[in-house]
Amino acid sequence: MQYGGADGSSHAESSNNLYSKHELKKRLTYLQYHVTQEKGTERAFSGKYYKLNDNGMYACVVCGEELFSSETKFHSECGWPAFWDVVDKNKVTFKSDLSHVGSNLLLLAIKPDLARTEVSCRKCGAHLGHVFQDGPKPTGKRYCINSASLDFRKDENICSESSENADKNKETGDNVTK
Repeated sequence: MQYGGADGSSHAESSNNLYSKHELKKRLTYLQYHVTQEKGTERAFSGKYYKLNDNGMYACVVCGEELFSSETKFHSECGWPAFWDVVDKNKVTFKSDLSHVGSNLLLLAIKPDLARTEVSCRKCGAHLGHVFQDGPKPTGKRYCINSASLDFRKDENICSESSENADKNKETGDNVTK
């Protein structure tokens, strides 16, 4: 397997100063490396967090920076985990991305909606996915993020509170959930 972009560049060498290319290849899976360091994309509907509905935080798989909350996750049917906001806008960077258009600028002139915005982790430079302007309120944004770029951290406090409420409901016969 070859690591490197189609143009021979390596995203890891250009924007990641925290970890060496060798260290990342040892620590990450092939897909995680391809997505975060080579700006790849996992196959639609294949990511492990696409249908996850647990409460918690989604962190960068490379550096551990918490970037997205389950509170802003929604089902957009785009094939990747979707969020309507980030935890803190200072934790991500945005960059215009025309890579999928290639050198066909005429196509872009005819269909300007093909322009998209790349989202990366500010701390380590890992590619996360893209943001689109077709999301729900209150932001109107849809952060379409690769599962391979994320690590989910379950919120045990919320889960234990839910379990406690379920236990109380069983004891009292109350079937109403909050």
